Amino acid sequence: MSEHEHNSETQYSPEARDMVFTIPNLISVLRIISIPIIAMLVSRHEMITALIVLAISAVSDSLDGIIARTFNQVSKVGQILDPIADRLLIFCSILALGVAGIIPWWMLIVVGARDVLMAVLILVLAQHDYGPLPVHFVGKTGTAMLMMSIVALIFSDIWNTQAADLLHLAALAAGIWGVALYWLAGVIYYRQGLELLRQER
Repeated sequence: MSEHEHNSETQYSPEARDMVFTIPNLISVLRIISIPIIAMLVSRHEMITALIVLAISAVSDSLDGIIARTFNQVSKVGQILDPIADRLLIFCSILALGVAGIIPWWMLIVVGARDVLMAVLILVLAQHDYGPLPVHFVGKTGTAMLMMSIVALIFSDIWNTQAADLLHLAALAAGIWGVALYWLAGVIYYRQGLELLRQER
């Protein structure tokens, strides 16, 4: 094993194994399949059903991580599927909220542009045998804020009251901060990726 490969595995995929058919990976695939269902429900303003499916998806997200660590099924495929599922959920949910007329379309464009840039970075790093970059707390915070904003926006659409209107405004504000952190994390990841490529040269 070369020094480059050793550094790639120890720094970015320390426990990942070359497994594909595992229970955590199956759960991740089912999560991805549930995303268009959630988006369709939101776009149709069927918010209670959307929240139920979203809750099941959130529980499965925690469950697959627990199973992977408990039964030593942490895999390289799983390390890729998890962030893909998270980004797809955010993008498709924002798309559905835009279609439903709940949020402005610029949020979708900004989030989508960031995800496209991250996809390019991941592909470039994969060409140089690098696994997923370590998750930064800024990225975790931005993703969490966006998810909380999405859930709150769905909740606020269920009722037509003044409290729901206030919740809608608060959720939009949280979403804007989430988008800002989402982009800041993207900049951090790009700097890390470019530094890795620079060191290799």
